Amino acid sequence: MTQGKKLTIALVLLDAVAVVLVFNLIGWAYGVIDLHHPVVAALQLPIAIHFLAVYLIDGYNSRSDMMSVTYASLHLIALVGVLLTTLLLTYAIIPAGFTLQTSRLVTSFAYLALIPITLGYRRFFYRQLLAHQQKRYFLFLGSPESCVAFRQECEKTSMKQTVLYTTHETFTPAPVSGQAASVFGNVVDYLKEYAGAIDAIILRESAHELPPAVAQRLVELHFSGVPTYTLELFQEVYWRKIPLYRLSQTWLFQEGFQIAREPVFERLKRVSDLFLAALGFVLSAPLYPFIAAAIWLEDRGPVFFRQPRMGRNHVPFNIVKFRTMRADDAGDRYTQPNDTRVTRVGRLLRATRLDEIPQLWNVLVGDMSLIGPRAEWVQLVADYEKQIPCYHFRHLVRPGITGWAQVNYPYGANLEDTQRKLEYDLYYIRYFSFVLDASIVLKTSHVMLFGKGR
Repeated sequence: MTQGKKLTIALVLLDAVAVVLVFNLIGWAYGVIDLHHPVVAALQLPIAIHFLAVYLIDGYNSRSDMMSVTYASLHLIALVGVLLTTLLLTYAIIPAGFTLQTSRLVTSFAYLALIPITLGYRRFFYRQLLAHQQKRYFLFLGSPESCVAFRQECEKTSMKQTVLYTTHETFTPAPVSGQAASVFGNVVDYLKEYAGAIDAIILRESAHELPPAVAQRLVELHFSGVPTYTLELFQEVYWRKIPLYRLSQTWLFQEGFQIAREPVFERLKRVSDLFLAALGFVLSAPLYPFIAAAIWLEDRGPVFFRQPRMGRNHVPFNIVKFRTMRADDAGDRYTQPNDTRVTRVGRLLRATRLDEIPQLWNVLVGDMSLIGPRAEWVQLVADYEKQIPCYHFRHLVRPGITGWAQVNYPYGANLEDTQRKLEYDLYYIRYFSFVLDASIVLKTSHVMLFGKGR
């Protein structure tokens, strides 16, 4: 069993034990629980909700950087969500007489205490894992150019493994992107020298067959516990995106795509959109007068911004947002860092994503979904479809207020950024699930609370 799997099992068990201990200790302190007869069975509900919420933020994944501020904020948001969900189910849905209905304060204080406790031992074990972990490697088998591109992507995604470059083809390597030719080694030598420290072997898809000896060694390593991936599969598993180089007009005929193919999934998503958008519209209504007044008082311009965007099945619609730029905002198509066109009020609205609240109306009338690919300006779409093959695939579903690309990649300000975001959008379209939607909601909450918007 690998160290990563051991860590996952340990965290699952510790979470269950922590929930039981903290609930009972706080209940005992408030005089509502007798430690001689501790509450256990009734805690199955909060434990199950806890497991789901922490799973959604990759809190049981050994590859998550649990020392980061980003993970800490997601952990906080997830456990507050568990608290609110537990209170809602306990007091609004479950009939009277349920054990946990003895005190709202016990439930509330228990989960507030669980936030630092569960985060604390995660950081402790993660630090221990890093301290005792030997240097780990990814072995990449492909062309020199693809090897360097893979290393650069690993650096962007903060992967801790060192990339070993190797190829079975005969070539005279030349420096690529500033890398010396000597970084490329022989695949047979690498498999012998680093076999015990390789986390994964990645094969760049090509028309060339592997030499029999290399192929046999890869099979042996794969069945001994060292996973071997094609580059496409590696990106889907580790980075949760679809590489554009693998796209073709027949790509859509693979497995998945439930939201685009199965009416039941599309209808369920639409029902949830209507309910949640209506609820959000009502709850956010008290903010409208204050936001509108702030926008108007700054420059006496219009409160709302409208622009034609591309919708599902290539049908355009007018999006509605709170205006964040000067009324005469002609200029660059993209918003740049510290863009002078953005007003002071607009900067706050963008950072907190409050400028997007009016899009709830677009969701209610059916132009958009709460979650999906970003709704792009029709003029940009026309350019993208000329320059990016298969860009039109993203219009198989309704665009969303937030989405997988928005929470995984920063604001796109050029064609390269648009291509990278498309990779995440296509992953969402292919692997849509309500669990993935829930994960996006949690990560969007992190963006809103900590001002990550532009």
